[in-house]
Amino acid sequence: MAAIARWCIKHRLVAVLLWLVALGGATAAAAVAGNAYSNDYEVPGTESGRATALLERGFPGTGGDSDTIVWHTDKGSVRATAVEQRVTTMLDEVAELPGISSVTGPYDGPAGQAQISEDGRTAYATVTFGAQVDDIPEAQAQALVDTAEKAEGDGVQVELGGTAVALTEAKGGHIAEAVGVAVAGVVLFLAFGSLAASVLPIATALVSVGTAYAGIALLGHVMTVADFAPMLGMLIGLGVGIDYALFIVTRHRKGLKRGLSVPEAAQNAVATTGRAVVFAGATVCIALLGMLILRLNFLNGVAIAASLTVVLTVAASVTLLPALLSFIGMRALSRRERRRLAEHGPEPELPTGFAARWSAFVERHPKLLGAVAAVVMAVLTLPTLSLHLGTSDQGNNPATATTRQAYDLLADGFGPGVNGPLTLVADIDGADDRLALGELPAKLANTKGVESVSPVTYNSTGDTAVLTVVPDSSPQSKATSELVDRLRGDVIPAAADGTSLDVHVGGVTASYDDFAEIIVGKLPLFVGVVVALGCLLLLLAFRSIGIPVKAALMNVMAVAAAFGVVVAIFQWGWGTELLGLGSGGPIEPFLPVIMVSVLFGLSMDYQVFLVSRMYEEWLETGDNRRAVRVGLAETSRVINSAAVIMISVFLAFVLSGDRVVAMFGIALAAAVALDAFVLRTLLVPALMHMLGGANWWLPKWLDRLLPRISIEPPDSRAIADARDADARDAAEERAKIPSQRVTVSAPTEEKNEDVRDIAG
Repeated sequence: MAAIARWCIKHRLVAVLLWLVALGGATAAAAVAGNAYSNDYEVPGTESGRATALLERGFPGTGGDSDTIVWHTDKGSVRATAVEQRVTTMLDEVAELPGISSVTGPYDGPAGQAQISEDGRTAYATVTFGAQVDDIPEAQAQALVDTAEKAEGDGVQVELGGTAVALTEAKGGHIAEAVGVAVAGVVLFLAFGSLAASVLPIATALVSVGTAYAGIALLGHVMTVADFAPMLGMLIGLGVGIDYALFIVTRHRKGLKRGLSVPEAAQNAVATTGRAVVFAGATVCIALLGMLILRLNFLNGVAIAASLTVVLTVAASVTLLPALLSFIGMRALSRRERRRLAEHGPEPELPTGFAARWSAFVERHPKLLGAVAAVVMAVLTLPTLSLHLGTSDQGNNPATATTRQAYDLLADGFGPGVNGPLTLVADIDGADDRLALGELPAKLANTKGVESVSPVTYNSTGDTAVLTVVPDSSPQSKATSELVDRLRGDVIPAAADGTSLDVHVGGVTASYDDFAEIIVGKLPLFVGVVVALGCLLLLLAFRSIGIPVKAALMNVMAVAAAFGVVVAIFQWGWGTELLGLGSGGPIEPFLPVIMVSVLFGLSMDYQVFLVSRMYEEWLETGDNRRAVRVGLAETSRVINSAAVIMISVFLAFVLSGDRVVAMFGIALAAAVALDAFVLRTLLVPALMHMLGGANWWLPKWLDRLLPRISIEPPDSRAIADARDADARDAAEERAKIPSQRVTVSAPTEEKNEDVRDIAG
């Protein structure tokens, strides 16, 4: 690390230019190539996946994205001549738009009457694009919205729903990032008192995250990458990037105050704190890449995209940052600090103020404070017990969105199930199959949870058929998921008994249920692998059994409590409307996996920065109480400042207007807040005080077997090795002295008084 820092400081202009060229080149390439993001939740081998494949094979061209145009009148009927003429003209114009494959409306004959509500005030038309939503340009979707809205007026309300229409709904743009960076800048200035030092962490993070953002766009051309992956990468990258740079700049400033030159201070900061940064970044990447063991294309892209961002932020922290530090020189200190250094010379920077008092307070009351922290975490974890994975649909959008209003109009006019119909696709082979399929609609209509069933539609060759089942419950309801299981497990097998008829249940709810089932089934393995790898890294770094075990326990507590916050806000709906995030609903199936990996990785960061300073002190003194007290006092202020920055960045992403990104932002902000202010500065030091020297115990045979990963300064390790050597020499000397019998007389009362005086 020291060699890297020396080169970057010596060739500081080259280092900065290399990063700027990387940023510019990646951005230009991404602009030319465009993006190719894909939210493909289909998992090969699932029943919903087979239904989609069979539908595409039997009905080519019908697999495009389907959207709806809904119109409603408060007075009169949608069958009125004036309304019908206006809407028919609009639908004809929609049918002529580029990218539109077909339009099916309620005025197309007797079959269309089902698309008019019983009260005659609401109707809808189905618009089918020629491609899936990932391949639909936003301009085509906007043209659909603009054309449909022409029919609005004179008592007719027109709203649109569907995934393509959702492309046109404005998000928060880059307001979230701007707000987060602005708050981070204020916190950094308050912490450093130097504008130059405050700008460097932000500049380092922006360059690395910007490069990663462009890289993720290019990554989407070679593998499946979700459309929220760039925002997730930016969210993580800004948080950890600013934090990593903050820790290094803090160490650099300490070196300047001790009288080191600017190059020496920068090199020392990278050689010491930079080690911890690299190690922390590695733990985050390992946690993220743990998603690869699930073997789901959708998550593979998210994992690699987020890991790419973390790798670039770490690289910038140990290369670009020292170069920038050498540029600003002594301005890394505030004017007051530079003046004091000039007048009084180098002075040791001892922990004082609230940090020192808090550290001493924890040392005096470890049991009480540890119990309080455990109770807080347990209470926040309780909502996690009611976690419901399912379809979060457009019924959870903000009330002002056209997709939400279309959803509500359809639910009011036709029942909640019309927003998430189930698609049954049948593979037919022979007359017996056709006969059994002909009897299926009647059996489906009498099934509990079914609102209506469409007639069977055959393809031109007669070997594939499709019919639609409308549930009497909403797509995100547990009742709809239970209906899917009932159809697959009982109704369809009974109808196909004795024939070769093969019917698959597809649709949005079925797809999400299949996706959730696969993820939940693999979640224990995933969590186990991530926890085990994280513990192994900590074991190698801190040569201790207790440190990794405590870290794993703390990380699980942080993740569980963060899930509790997410469930309370997004599933129970506590404040989502106030935040502009719509109503409460189920949690997306992929969210737990991504959250576990990200939160586990970020939780490791503070563990590494806190315990590495304690470990450094332990190596130098061998005194556990002093190591915990000094480590907490010296790092708590920096950790708390870093936490405030990360929380601000994460919460700012609520402004993005995207429900999934907002979930990540609130979950990460909650986890970091609990991790920094409850776990790392309260529960962890309390437990370490109670365990004493056992914190650093490692069997000698295991110590010999394990390779060494050093994140502490070389001087600390040298001191510890010298102390151990002295202890071994002393033990050998004592072993050479022949044992002698020593007679101890019973102490008199006077001697007892002397002993008590000495003990006192």
